[in-house]
Amino acid sequence: MENLLTDRQFWVNYWESKDGLTVNIPSNYLFHQELGEIINKQGVRTAIELGGFPGYYAVFLKKYFKLDVTLLDYFVHQPVTNALLEANHLKPSDINIIETDLFNYQPIQQFDLVLSCGLIEHFNDTTDIINRHIAFVKRGGTLFITLPNFKALNGWFQKSFDRENYDKHNIDCMDPKLLADICKKAGLEVVQSRYFGNFSLWLENEQQKPIGIRLLKKTMWFVGKVFTKIFPFNSKMLSPYIILEARKM
Repeated sequence: MENLLTDRQFWVNYWESKDGLTVNIPSNYLFHQELGEIINKQGVRTAIELGGFPGYYAVFLKKYFKLDVTLLDYFVHQPVTNALLEANHLKPSDINIIETDLFNYQPIQQFDLVLSCGLIEHFNDTTDIINRHIAFVKRGGTLFITLPNFKALNGWFQKSFDRENYDKHNIDCMDPKLLADICKKAGLEVVQSRYFGNFSLWLENEQQKPIGIRLLKKTMWFVGKVFTKIFPFNSKMLSPYIILEARKM
């Protein structure tokens, strides 16, 4: 339990606070280009999304790439996932669902692609959680992990105006070199580990924040977007995400 920065009740409360979970996932969904290249180049047929409720990436991979997809999380509210599938013209049977604690589960199957988006930063022991991902990757398969970069301006904003949410994240793990080194020590070939995206800001449950904070966020978001539109680049100080791609040889 000392490894956890969140618990099941945190995620129950988190998802119950969300509106608009049922969305039509677009073909240009975040990280679509990176995932598409992996799938096409590596001949991916099977994939698992870890910690991904309600299953946006599982739906994306099924909808646009027709993969055999599994979603694993220790909190899955089936009606929400079913509504998401229906909104994307899929059936409940189109995605395999495993509701379990990742720390008490032994993989019975390995996959061509193992991905998580916004999971590993909720644990103190980064090596341990990445190795749990690797256990699902078949030989020749790909590990793809994304996480927020709270060492960027976005992190300052979270720390300043949503400290409770900021404290649910392991800031130390937000380091591309650290992530690459963990994979290398586990015997994986690191394809890329880098900052991703030019600029973005966000707040959880933004509409519940004071209007002054919301206006400041909108102003900073607009200025940052204009600046990085003119001067597009990935950087530690501005990029909102980190991506890790590694191959199990």
